[in-house]
Amino acid sequence: MVSTEKLAPLLENLVETLPESYSVVDREMIMHAYRYAEEAHKEQKRASGEPYITHCVAVAIILAEMRVQPAVVAAGLLHDTVEDTPITLNDLSREFGDEIAQLVDGVTKLSNLPRVSRADQHAEGIENSADNAKADALEELVAEEPDIKDRRRDLANETLRKTFLAMGEDIRVILIKLADRLHNMRTLGYMPEAKRRRIAQETLDIFAPLANRLGIWQLKWELEDLGFRYTNPEKYKEIAQNLAETRLEREQQMKAITELLQNLIEEAGISVEISGRSKHIYSIYRKMVEKDKAFENVRDLRGVRLIVPDIPSCYAALGIIHTHWRPIPNEFDDYIAAPKDNFYQSLHTAIIYDDGKPLEVQIRTPEMNQNAEYGIAAHWRYKEKNNPHDEQYEQRINWLKKLMDWRQEVGDANEFVDGMKTDVFQDRVYVFTPRGDIIDLPAGSTPIDFAYHLHTEVGNRCRGAKINGKLVTLDYALKTGDQVEILAAKQGGPSRDWLNPNLGMVHTQRARSKIKAWFKRQNREQNLIQGKAILEREMRRLGLTEMNLDTLARTLEYHNLDDLYVGIGCGDVSLNHIINSLSEEEKNDTNFLNLRPTIQPKEAGKNAVAVLGLKNILTVYAKCCKPAPGDEIVGYITRGRGATIHRRDCPNILRMKDRERIVKVSWGEPKNTFPVEIQIKAYDRQGLMGDISNLLNDENINLKDIKLTVTHNLAYMSLIVEISDISQLSRVLTKIENLPNVMEANRFKPG
Repeated sequence: MVSTEKLAPLLENLVETLPESYSVVDREMIMHAYRYAEEAHKEQKRASGEPYITHCVAVAIILAEMRVQPAVVAAGLLHDTVEDTPITLNDLSREFGDEIAQLVDGVTKLSNLPRVSRADQHAEGIENSADNAKADALEELVAEEPDIKDRRRDLANETLRKTFLAMGEDIRVILIKLADRLHNMRTLGYMPEAKRRRIAQETLDIFAPLANRLGIWQLKWELEDLGFRYTNPEKYKEIAQNLAETRLEREQQMKAITELLQNLIEEAGISVEISGRSKHIYSIYRKMVEKDKAFENVRDLRGVRLIVPDIPSCYAALGIIHTHWRPIPNEFDDYIAAPKDNFYQSLHTAIIYDDGKPLEVQIRTPEMNQNAEYGIAAHWRYKEKNNPHDEQYEQRINWLKKLMDWRQEVGDANEFVDGMKTDVFQDRVYVFTPRGDIIDLPAGSTPIDFAYHLHTEVGNRCRGAKINGKLVTLDYALKTGDQVEILAAKQGGPSRDWLNPNLGMVHTQRARSKIKAWFKRQNREQNLIQGKAILEREMRRLGLTEMNLDTLARTLEYHNLDDLYVGIGCGDVSLNHIINSLSEEEKNDTNFLNLRPTIQPKEAGKNAVAVLGLKNILTVYAKCCKPAPGDEIVGYITRGRGATIHRRDCPNILRMKDRERIVKVSWGEPKNTFPVEIQIKAYDRQGLMGDISNLLNDENINLKDIKLTVTHNLAYMSLIVEISDISQLSRVLTKIENLPNVMEANRFKPG
């Protein structure tokens, strides 16, 4: 039985946190939900050893602090009953009504995936099982079994897809999910290290960006800091220690700054509430990496927030501050006149304070502050004050639904989650139509994405684009402020090349879904013919002409080869997915693709160095100590030249004063490469070989040998390159063929 002594303070905290607006009936329903959940979880413990019900109560407290509706708090208490106990959704529906049961269903994890073919995936549903013993066993086997790891990833993504779809119908579902994830992150230290890192990375990739998109700053910053704590513990500890060492000095400074600002603003007749604003650990780290700055050089560690009664007072307070202190150029943002895409509003400025150091200032109204802290959840806080703001709430919901208007068209869970990352979580760019209308798109969007955003038919007939009056290629990445004009044909449809991820012509899931929908409307015979031509050409280009395509179709879970051809023809399955599947086969059997390693694994990649916490950073070896594999090494972050690698006992490193720029590094993992001959046919032109060489360099591919002949203005090239897998070969062949004047690029196949 649950220890009431351990739980009493937590339960008391929940009761005290419940908003005053809750009626007696509401409070009784919540207590009934608590008793019901307590009985359901009575035999269960958390990894910490605490009764499981403590987690349910903690989730309910987080929700109550956001002042959500009583049904949401009750659902927070019950959110794990269907997943972890014999309780069913029908049981909850009978006991608490359909509303609470549906909220719980939205956050309930899937624990089983159906093994059905792709042809059946839309016909059969996904079973919902509560077999957590299987899930635990799955977790333990992941390190040894790649297939199980992939299965678990698919399962997790199916669960996320289910939750996001439910979010589209009822936004309250995701608030429960975020509260659940936040408490799990607060108690993540009790989990095994591998599981901690996986959950923390998922939090940084999905849940923190989701909280940001919903404008819930309170949850966003804590999810980010906790995720960073477990994905990069060394850097987290370093920044936390630096903050602790300077905390007392900062607090004294902030007290003096706050008092001075309070007097200045109130002397002007403006009522103001001022608080110090500390920058969070993860945002400090990102600033250090993005600006290549040491901790003490991060500009906005000091900040204040001014809450004033109304919008005119915001601008009046800004004028007072700029009159007394010099503003820092390019550090002013007016998010009141031009709110962020998640409806955030505030004035931001940075000034040089009396001590010569920067000070960041935010100015907003109480309503803006509520929106900033609680985002979409602020709607219910307003309702308590008989100020429902229904119109603004509906705008937020419609905006979110518009971002996800492709969600019902995507059947594959992994593709769905990728689409959420690109279309919903990413930063935005703001571009203009020729008439001056502002269009909001995910960062990285191309003219094709813009065209489909305007209208499906504009996208289908897109043949070119002008940016600020100049012609650009269709893979051009749009930038904020661009004026975009689409050049469209009178009739016709999209190109299948647009779906090729190697070409980077489409970025958003919305555009991909509409392109696939166009091809699906073509008749089966046409898609079959096109799909067959596409696959056979790719197999021929990669030198895989002897492959059994019937076996490939079964591997990809199609009933037969014709169904696979149709899937390719209508865009349901991409060549990239097929090549990735072939790469998995290659890992199990090197002979599968007739590749032979260039060098033995123990020698491969011997000069590769990994820098802890930083990916894809340039590394060079110090000439002073000439480190070699096997030496103990450290890295020194230089300005603009990446990291210089030294031996740990190097005299220059021992004398180094900027200790914060020294980072942990390690010798990288061995990696096989394979020599492959590529044959290229092109119209000769100046710079062609240079373009090919640069492309190979960007892909980190070593060029071993080259032969070139030119006949009647046609250039024939034979290159020996070292590739890591068939997926990389496919990508580089596609990119070479996309170069100007190149007619074809194929892998050489003897005989």
